[in-house]
Amino acid sequence: MFSASQSSKAQFLDKARQAREERRELKERERAAVQIQALIRRFLCRCRLQREIRREVEDFFGANESGSSKRSALSIFRIARKLLFVFNHKEDKERFEKLCRCILNSMDVENEPKVWYVSLALSKDLTLLWIKQIKDILWFCCEFLKQLKPDILQDSRLVNLHLTMLVTFTDTSTWKILRGKGETLRPAMNHICANIMGHLNQKGFYSVLQILLTNGLARSRPSLSKGSLTAIFSLALRPVVAAQFSDNLLRLFLIHIMSVPAIMTHLATLTPERLAVIESHDLFRKFILFLSREAQCRDVCVCLEGSHTLCLLGNLVYLGSLNDKVLEEETAHFVGVLIHMLSYCQKYVSQKKSNLTHWHPVLGWFSQTVDYGLNESMPLLTKQLQHLWGVHMIRILFSDVLSKKLLENQEIAQLPTQPVSPQNSLPMKNLLKRAFQKSASVRNILKPVGGKRVDSAEVQKVCSICVLYQTTLTTLTQIRLQILTGLTYLDDLLPKLWAFICELGPQGGLKLFLECLNNDTEESKRLLAMLMLFCDCSRHLITILDDIEVYEEQISFKLEELVTISSFLNSFVFKMIWDGIVENARGETLELFHSVHGWLMVLYERDCRRRFAPEDHWLRKDLKPSVLFQELDKDKKRAQLLLQYIPHVIPHKNRVLLFRNMVTKEKEKLGLVETSSASPHVTHITIRRSRMLEDGYEQLRQLSQNAMKGVIRVKFVNDLGVDEAGIDQDGVFKEFLEEIIKKVFDPALNLFKTTSGDERLYPSPTSYIHENYLQLFEFVGKMLGKAVYEGIVVDVPFASFFLSQLLGHHHSVFYSSVDELPSLDSEFYKNLTSIKLVCHELVPGGKTIPVTNENKISYIHLMAHFRMHTQIKSQTAALISGFRSIIKPEWIRMFSAPELQRLISGDNAEIDLEDLKKHTVYYGGFHGSHRVIIWLWDILANDFSPEERAMFLKFVTSCSRPPLLGFAYLKPPFSIRCVEVSDDQDTGDTLGSVLRGFFTIRKKEPGGRLPTSSTCFNLLKLPNYSKKSILREKLRYAISMNTGFELS
Repeated sequence: MFSASQSSKAQFLDKARQAREERRELKERERAAVQIQALIRRFLCRCRLQREIRREVEDFFGANESGSSKRSALSIFRIARKLLFVFNHKEDKERFEKLCRCILNSMDVENEPKVWYVSLALSKDLTLLWIKQIKDILWFCCEFLKQLKPDILQDSRLVNLHLTMLVTFTDTSTWKILRGKGETLRPAMNHICANIMGHLNQKGFYSVLQILLTNGLARSRPSLSKGSLTAIFSLALRPVVAAQFSDNLLRLFLIHIMSVPAIMTHLATLTPERLAVIESHDLFRKFILFLSREAQCRDVCVCLEGSHTLCLLGNLVYLGSLNDKVLEEETAHFVGVLIHMLSYCQKYVSQKKSNLTHWHPVLGWFSQTVDYGLNESMPLLTKQLQHLWGVHMIRILFSDVLSKKLLENQEIAQLPTQPVSPQNSLPMKNLLKRAFQKSASVRNILKPVGGKRVDSAEVQKVCSICVLYQTTLTTLTQIRLQILTGLTYLDDLLPKLWAFICELGPQGGLKLFLECLNNDTEESKRLLAMLMLFCDCSRHLITILDDIEVYEEQISFKLEELVTISSFLNSFVFKMIWDGIVENARGETLELFHSVHGWLMVLYERDCRRRFAPEDHWLRKDLKPSVLFQELDKDKKRAQLLLQYIPHVIPHKNRVLLFRNMVTKEKEKLGLVETSSASPHVTHITIRRSRMLEDGYEQLRQLSQNAMKGVIRVKFVNDLGVDEAGIDQDGVFKEFLEEIIKKVFDPALNLFKTTSGDERLYPSPTSYIHENYLQLFEFVGKMLGKAVYEGIVVDVPFASFFLSQLLGHHHSVFYSSVDELPSLDSEFYKNLTSIKLVCHELVPGGKTIPVTNENKISYIHLMAHFRMHTQIKSQTAALISGFRSIIKPEWIRMFSAPELQRLISGDNAEIDLEDLKKHTVYYGGFHGSHRVIIWLWDILANDFSPEERAMFLKFVTSCSRPPLLGFAYLKPPFSIRCVEVSDDQDTGDTLGSVLRGFFTIRKKEPGGRLPTSSTCFNLLKLPNYSKKSILREKLRYAISMNTGFELS
């Protein structure tokens, strides 16, 4: 009973609660319905009002267009007020345009003050309302300008409309109300204009102009008309002039207007009157002085970021090229500003692509965001920047250096001429003598003299300019070559800069710059930047000059100056390495080293191709090879760096010894040397004489790298299939190697061709007709490498350009295909260089201006590259691959191209008969005091010419050149054997034959027989002649007929 009453009570309470909630929900729905109805009524009312207002506006403009009557300023004001009340950008675009036209038309009416829209500014009741209205209208004009595209015809008309509105109401000059008696109102009206301009500036007026200018100018062809550009620039300049060039307005102008790509170029092209306005206000000077304050310059750069900072830089450079007077007066500030801006960009220039970098056409890989919308304007920007390294600006900036005169040297010019002797009649010495006499009469040979204080204003100014150009080179990475070409265009700049460098410090030259390396001061960095710029520019100049321009015309530098400069560079690089500076070098120090080293190596390689320096010029007398070798054995870093960068400071003979030592060490490491405990593995091959090349190729190409480096024994089989007599103790293999090389390098086989002039060898472009031609080239490379590895000299003269490729020089940034072209085809080279000379003469300054001639010069380089690289690329790569499988690249990097040729083919010096006599071995009864041997050495020394002595050496050893390290290193040793019978009857030495030879006992007179040789053993077989005259006659005949090459 009790539980039932409790249950009914709970139900009653639930029902009561539900009833309350339903009543509350009902009230809420009623309230919401009322609110919704109110909103809808309000919305509908607003829409109706807007429709009515818009209809009224359209009726107003419709009546206005019919021209029934002129509308008063007050009616325009009222209709404008209504339109602005309901204004929507999308819906009211056309109505707003009509309003603007109506206002502008009212301003053009003559002698009707009540019609002029601006007259409302004089009404006490409406002045403030009118000012607010015109501010709103003008800002809406700005909003529309941001969205318009000047390259679209319809939009361009609207741009003109809105710009006219802005021009008209931000300046009183066109207001008719101020004419005559109204002139007294001008100050008040100017104040109103300033108020309007200030309002627009606060809202972002300069940003609007920047967007409009960028849309219209950041393209290959500008889409802004002359009138539009004039209006925009006038509008941009008004606040700056009104504020009397305050820092705040100058900053806005620089950030938003001067950073528009190539705007100054477009002004000069479309509306040069604006440039005159800039000049009249001395704006260029004001810009430079504003930016010369470091904090302000940094602020502008940070606001702009890299891409737009570069655009600002281009516009400033272009302005500078038009304002000589300001540039001369403000050189220090101008240079400082450009250095700061370039340094800011340089911080974000990256050496390689990454996830954090973007590509920029001028800066390269860049770690800030790149505005790709500016890419179309990059050619114009580049043209602006070119003024910085153009002749005009270089003359102004380097005026202190260029004003110096390189004085005549009368003493040298009056030196007595020496009588001609056989020694100084050599072609090289004659060339140097003529060049010396020619240049000595023109100016002093520039050598370090010292005497100029490095802290003087003149030195500091030149250093700053050098820092500017060096920073330009390291920042504008994609136009670096353009910059270098511009800087080297004036023939006298670099020699005069060298003369300036020679005068620095107490003694001048090396000591000062070595001290700078150890001083981490700003002054030291500036001096090193000067040296670095000199090296970079000079290297570029010498790289693009051909031999005629360097050696005969002596453009820029005299040969004696190149000798002096190379001596300085050689010492500087040596000191940097040997004093341990390079080991720990980073950043600017490392860049300096590579710059100086690059210029040094260009001069060294030029000297290797054609001498201009004296004998032993490149050697360091204070460096003992024994000390260097000891340090190399101890793995000292400085010794390794010296060998890597400047091996030429070590005498050639010592480098060859080092090379042979490296080979010997590797042989020991690989177990290829006979020891008391073990013998090296021997590879045996059988070769048919009639198919020597084919058999050698098939059997040797399968061998492993180590087996090729090891001992290879050869057995020859004759045409009948019978083994030839003879035991190979390296001799038969030497003959096999020489015969193989003789066959493969024969031009008739068409694996190799000879050059047109001196008949030197290089891979044939048509060698692809051979089956498996690339494998053949790899085999040839291995055979050549094996010859060098074993110290076997082979008479194979290679073309210079091919030797450079074998050394890997063609991968160097300093390598020029054109320089090597004469070594391939001198006639073709002359034809191409004549084209180049025409290119230089067609347009003054054509080296720095990108015109059609640039294509011709590119053609020259591309054609040279094609002839020497592209068309034989695969053949060369295959041969180099085979060669390097035997000879490590780092072993031969210490040799120049001519030195590598000497390593392959022996020394090109005259044969040292005393050395040959000292290392000759005698057999068959011959000895050093034997009369036939005495006759032989006397005939070689006194009766034979150098050419005949070379023929004699080739007759015995198969190579006309002596070994590089002398005959002590000839393997097998040079031997002479007394023979009694012909070669086919010769069975070797017997006791009887040796005794007869020793005591000069002859079976019969050998006068009818000729001397013969076994080149594989470097063995001369000499009959025991009775007379010296017979020996001379027979030997001369034998070597001229080349009756050697028999196998013992």
